Amino acid sequence: MFEDSLMESGGKIKTNQKKTTMITFLVESLVVGFLILLPLLITDALPLHQLNSFLTAPPPPPPPPPPPPPAPKMVQRVSEVVNGELRAPSKIPKNIKMITEEEAPPPSTGVTGGVEGGVPGGQAGGVVGSLLSGAAPPPKVATPQKLRVSSGVADGLLIRRIEPVYPPMAKVAHIQGDVLLQAVISKTGLIENLHAVSGHPILIQAAMDAVKQWKYKPYLLNTEPVEVETTIKVSFKM
Repeated sequence: MFEDSLMESGGKIKTNQKKTTMITFLVESLVVGFLILLPLLITDALPLHQLNSFLTAPPPPPPPPPPPPPAPKMVQRVSEVVNGELRAPSKIPKNIKMITEEEAPPPSTGVTGGVEGGVPGGQAGGVVGSLLSGAAPPPKVATPQKLRVSSGVADGLLIRRIEPVYPPMAKVAHIQGDVLLQAVISKTGLIENLHAVSGHPILIQAAMDAVKQWKYKPYLLNTEPVEVETTIKVSFKM
């Protein structure tokens, strides 16, 4: 009886285990199938921009920037001439460059001493000589009729001076000072157009009477005498 009970219980256990396994497998299959079909049935809930980002390949990275240009090398040239003299080199150069001279210009077909742009076949000095020989002499500059000179220049031309007579009224009143006159020295050296510029009225007439008798050397301009206008100062002191 003990064996029969064990065998029956074992058969029951095996029978229940198979049923449970089948039920579990079916439930799991349904759950997995539901989860697989759910995104296909409800498409609005899925983020489209994320799907597009997953399906679209990202853009390639930008190319690297070009390398910076190399810095120019500054070569400092040292003059070999110091104070007008060629100095001796301090070291022997490694590379010696051959100096090529420029070709000489083609020989000129003109005549020596000619003018640039002249007519071929002309004579040396022909154009210049003809211009110089045929040119009219420069016009003579007319001598001005009257010049204005300083009082210092006029004093250097004075050859006769008459001292003024001190007015008695000025002596009594103890009046003294300078009288400034303006005059024209003629071509012969005489005083013309004399008039007063400044000074005490009592002293002006005595100064004019004396200056009218003064004599000057003629002022020469280009070896010709001309009239000059100047100022004359006469001093009265007690």
